[in-house]
Amino acid sequence: MARKPRTRKANTTTGDLTSMRRSIDSLDEQIARLISERARWAQKVALAKGKPGEVRAVDYFRPEREAEVLRGVVARNDGPLTNEEMVRLFREIMSACLAQEEPLKVGYLGPEGTFSQSAVYKHFGHSVRALPLATIDEVFHEVESGTADFGVVPIENSTEGTVNHTLDMFLTSPLKICGEVELRVRQHLLGTMKSLDKIARVCAHPQSLAQCRAWIKEYLPAVPLVEVASNAEGARRARDEAGTAAIAGDAAAEVYGLGKLVADIEDRPDNTTRFLVIGRKLLARSGVDRTTLLISSSKTDDPGALHRLLTPLAEQKVNMTRIESRPSRRRKWHYVFFLDVDGHAEDPALARALKRLQREADLFRVLGSYPKAIL
Repeated sequence: MARKPRTRKANTTTGDLTSMRRSIDSLDEQIARLISERARWAQKVALAKGKPGEVRAVDYFRPEREAEVLRGVVARNDGPLTNEEMVRLFREIMSACLAQEEPLKVGYLGPEGTFSQSAVYKHFGHSVRALPLATIDEVFHEVESGTADFGVVPIENSTEGTVNHTLDMFLTSPLKICGEVELRVRQHLLGTMKSLDKIARVCAHPQSLAQCRAWIKEYLPAVPLVEVASNAEGARRARDEAGTAAIAGDAAAEVYGLGKLVADIEDRPDNTTRFLVIGRKLLARSGVDRTTLLISSSKTDDPGALHRLLTPLAEQKVNMTRIESRPSRRRKWHYVFFLDVDGHAEDPALARALKRLQREADLFRVLGSYPKAIL
């Protein structure tokens, strides 16, 4: 008995695929229309603030509002895309809508290809104008002068701890903290050579060298390590110098055209750097916030002085997530304290604690109440 031809089944499959693709095309058309409609509403919001050309993006950009929107995206997401993917998509839509008239200008610790640049794009989307700057001081100064609308600076790494220079800038700067970014840091060994035995030196920022200390000791124990100002600088040298390898991330590999000799060489798989977004204004509540304080007591020789400063937080059941001490630069052996606490300065319990803390402290500043990092 002859076999039945399989043409019918093939045609049915082709028809099903055609129907599916038409459904996707229809959805794409709807998505495009909705994005355009959202952009028009964003234009109306801008016009409500003033006449065209008179209002800059920073005048109507509301980080606390964006944080609310993104938290809503996460809450509504039921797959199959991950929360990270959904947040990234919506961040880019909001970034493009905001940049219709003029993009936000965001300074960061450069040069191009650093993790700080990646943090800028994660927080603001790719429709901003990212300004690479040579030092953390310059990032602060450009935001203070208004040349940049915001700045992004590293504050701590989950492996190596605090970036003290960033903390010290707040001792004299009037800037406020407007947000935070948590960036999973993947360190790669980059270069133009084909094998590890061709490496004569490894260039990287001291933080990256420290984050990869165990891997380097095991696989490149005799190779000289060269500290440079940034991983991007190390990547540039790896591109231009024979025998030089670099430790840096994906962005640097792409910018400088380097191959990945070994991927993910960081010692801890959860290696994460936290960045602060700095600006010129305090923010309203977003609903899920963090507050950073700068405090000190003149009674540093008085037993229990720090305890008295922290007691109002404990009594109001305010959770303190971090404390760091730094020299005050007022006199020797005198220190200030940087505190991170849960909540917004306008939340009733925290507001009561801060009112009392201010009476106890010799120095008291709210450096910022800002939305916690979404993801």
